[in-house]
Amino acid sequence: MVTHVPSEAHGDERGALLNFVEAQRGAVRRSLIGLTEEQAASRPSASGLCLSGLLKHVAECELNWLRMAQERPNQQQRDQSNWHESFQLTGDETVEGMLAFWGEVAAETEEFIRKVPSLDDTFPLPDAPWFPKDGRVSMRWLVMHLVEEFARHAGHADIIRESLDGKTAYELVTLAKS
Repeated sequence: MVTHVPSEAHGDERGALLNFVEAQRGAVRRSLIGLTEEQAASRPSASGLCLSGLLKHVAECELNWLRMAQERPNQQQRDQSNWHESFQLTGDETVEGMLAFWGEVAAETEEFIRKVPSLDDTFPLPDAPWFPKDGRVSMRWLVMHLVEEFARHAGHADIIRESLDGKTAYELVTLAKS
């Protein structure tokens, strides 16, 4: 569940899109309220996903898309042999540390999107079987894709959290406001 993003709060298309991205980020972040590291890493449903792993995945996913749009290398990008590590905290990674990392990525994304000359500007997609050959996407597409990606995983997070301790998205919104 997302919180309502009021139409008058946007100001312009960029602001509107970035507010919707942030609303979806908030849904993922709220799923972790009040949990221990062990609870966040548990898998209480039929899915192999856990909340801390979802957090890491969306943070790394956003950074990866940002670096593609900036046409800069992503030093943290995984190859296909260790992709599964993007869905679990490893080593000394913590929920708190991953939230801080994602906060930095989110701030960089917002700054970048606000500064691009046009949301119609494009960047190349990497050579991968799931992308069209010589494909390009716009900055607008990028931001809308982040909404899509985060919303998908916010839904996963809702189910995992409710399976874990019965707390629903509505209850977590209330807890986040207190």
